[in-house]
This record gives sequence, C-alpha cells and structure tokens, in this order.
Amino acid sequence: MTERIRPEDEVLSICRDLIRIDSSNYGDGSGPGERAAAEYVAEQLTEVGFAPEIIESAPGRANVMLRIEGEDPGRGALVLHGHTDVVPAEASDWSVDPFGAEIKDGMVWGRGAVDMKDMDAMILSVVRSMGRDGWRPPRDLVVGLLADEEAGGRYGAHWLVDNRPELFEGATEAISEVGGFSTELGGKRVYLLQTAEKGLAWLKLVAEGRAGHGSQVNDDNAVAHLAGALARIAQHEWPLRLTKTVRALLDGASELTGLSYDPEDQESIDDLVDAFGPVSKFVGSTLKTSVHPTQLEAGYKVNVIPQSATAAVDVRPLPGQEDEVYETVKRLAGDKVRIEEIHRDIGLEVPFGGDLVDTMVSALQSEDPGAEVLPYMVSGGTDNKALSRLGITGYGFAPLRLNPELDFAAMFHGVDERVNIDALTFGARVLERVIRAS
Repeated sequence: MTERIRPEDEVLSICRDLIRIDSSNYGDGSGPGERAAAEYVAEQLTEVGFAPEIIESAPGRANVMLRIEGEDPGRGALVLHGHTDVVPAEASDWSVDPFGAEIKDGMVWGRGAVDMKDMDAMILSVVRSMGRDGWRPPRDLVVGLLADEEAGGRYGAHWLVDNRPELFEGATEAISEVGGFSTELGGKRVYLLQTAEKGLAWLKLVAEGRAGHGSQVNDDNAVAHLAGALARIAQHEWPLRLTKTVRALLDGASELTGLSYDPEDQESIDDLVDAFGPVSKFVGSTLKTSVHPTQLEAGYKVNVIPQSATAAVDVRPLPGQEDEVYETVKRLAGDKVRIEEIHRDIGLEVPFGGDLVDTMVSALQSEDPGAEVLPYMVSGGTDNKALSRLGITGYGFAPLRLNPELDFAAMFHGVDERVNIDALTFGARVLERVIRAS
C-alpha cells in the first residue's frame, strides 16, 4: 500500500520550488512576470486531478484560479489566496543566493520565504491532498494564486475583481497572508491573527519652477519647493489613534504581561509594544498613520537648476481615515507642489469573532495547546483589499510557529529572508485543519 502523502510532507519542497522561480515585481512591468510561477502552480494542481485556469491580465502577468465544490455548495464560499510575485532582491547584499532556496540552520532561505511563497506552498500542499485523497471541503473553496500584489494588485486581485468577478461568486470570507504567526508575550506563545490592515496611498509629488544657471539668483527653484514639502511631510506628528483591533491587541498583551497602559499616553503604550520583541515593529506602526518619502528625482547637472523635481511618498493611513490623511498631506505639500496618485487603496477592519475565526483559533490551539490568539492590524496591505469590494471579509492567516529569536518583521522585503522549516510543516497541518472544518 502506498503511504499517504500529507501536506506537511511536501510543503517544504513546494516552497523551495517556488522560491527558485524569479517572479520579482519591480512595479513598472520590467520584471520577468509571474507566468513561470503560474505554470508551476497549475501543474501541481493538474497533477492531482484538478483543472485550474491560468488567466493573464497582461503578457506574463498570470493568475491561477480554481474552484473546488464543497459538501454544502449552498454555504458562502471561502477564498484561499496568495500571491506569487516577490519584491526584487539584490544578490550582492545577501549571504546566499536569494533564488537558491538554500537550507541552512534549520531554515529555508530565499526571496519569498515569508512573503509569501511559504503560504503559497501551504495552500498547494493542502489542496493537493484533497485531490490525492478525495476529500472535499465543507463549502466551496475558491483557490487563487495571484499576480502583482507587491505593486497593488492592478494585474492581480483588483484586475480579477474588475474583469472576472464571477470567479468569486457566492464567496463570503477569505484567508490570505501575514497573520497567524507566533510571538512571545509574558513567557507565553501568542499567535497574532490579522483582522485589520492599514490603507495606502502611493503618491507622486511634482514641483515645477524656473530653470536656470546654478550661479544665478532664482526664487522659483523646483528642488527647493520639493525639499520644503518633503520636510514638512516627514516632520508632521500624526496623532495617536487606537482602532478597535489595536486596542484589543494591547488589552490582551497587557493581561498576559502584567504591564498596564494608558490609551492616551504614548510612553506607556510604547513600553507595552516593546514586550512584543521582534514583532514590535509591526505593532508599533499600527498606532498611528505613517507617511514616508521614499524616492527623489531632479536635475541632470550640478550647475543647472532644473525646471521640475519629483518625489514618491508612501502613505499608510489607519482604516477609515484615508480621506482625512490625504487632505493633510496635500496641505503640508503646499501650493508649489502638485500631487498625483500612483496607487490608492482602502484600509480594512473586520470582526475578531464568528465561525471562521473560531475555527482558526481552534486549529492553532490543537497544534499548539495552551497558546493564546489575539487580533492585530498589519501596517502593510494585502489582496483582501480588492476582495472586500465584492463584500468578502478577509483575514490574514499564514500560520507559523516561529523561532522566538527570528526577527520576523525584518524578513518582509529584507535581506536574507528566511523561515524555519518546522514552521512550514506546522502551518500546513494548521491550514489543513482549518479547511477541513470551515
């Protein structure tokens, strides 16, 4: 008799295969695209009897979609989705080949190891077990491995919502990346289940002035106009505002650590946030809006005052505050600077409760008895933003039982991205429990 292949038996090999596919997304269409990754995904699904669809939104920008009929098709379908693109990696900065999927120190290393080819591998390993073993989920399962998340999903989730909404017909809830990972609080392992995410606005600031010789008087200097605008924006103090999700997280952390805090006092909150250790960067960035200048471009010669200067700014408002924050940035930029939108999207905040949340919590605690689960907000964004336009409630749940010493927050878009192998196998087991019971 052939021994059953469980999801945890192949999740590592699938993750390594995916990492070795360079699907870098530069945000300008210059990367290799996601086609090779999509073909690999489709092959893995076809091999076990499914008929996935590869959908290109543009040449090379490929998405893979599959719908699996559940035991009760009358229930709202569950979307299980990930993205196959990754941010670029500069090989000279890494200690290993970023696309080599090297195994070292009990970890798999490479671009996408945590963002998010680890979760893609969990999804594929669980779905492949359905095909091999013939089991069906309790309700319809919509599986999506999507393109372009790292540049806002215009060729991925947003494109599919706009052009192929029937793929998600009847779907009510979704599971995707970032949440579900562990940290230590008060000597206890705690899993952070993502129930909220910040909004985003990628803005281009354009200043125009009078070109001229660098030695002459010029009171209409585009570079000076832009520099002033960026200084005002960067120095602005955004107010402390605790959303429902963040307040619930801090309340839970306070109970576990014994550290009290005042929701109006930044210093006491900072002391509590520090207790999160390596993931304190995640938590600290959800206390208020953040705005960071990230790119600059001006001029072509040192003695020539240019006619224009441009900058890019990454704006991450708290959910529900997007319009207010955008207006504040416009005011800070001033009347000498024009603002153009590169990409803009909403924030999300959903309940930490209901059958799906209970199932995710139960699955984690079945594999890690005694662990606590708390809600949290991610400071970045996910493809759940796009799905929310169809009325789909999305959660971040890529379950990982992490090595406590791993600086997990630094792994996202960082150098030497890696994740421990036993976290992958743990995640595959937890995800299978969720899909079987949801």
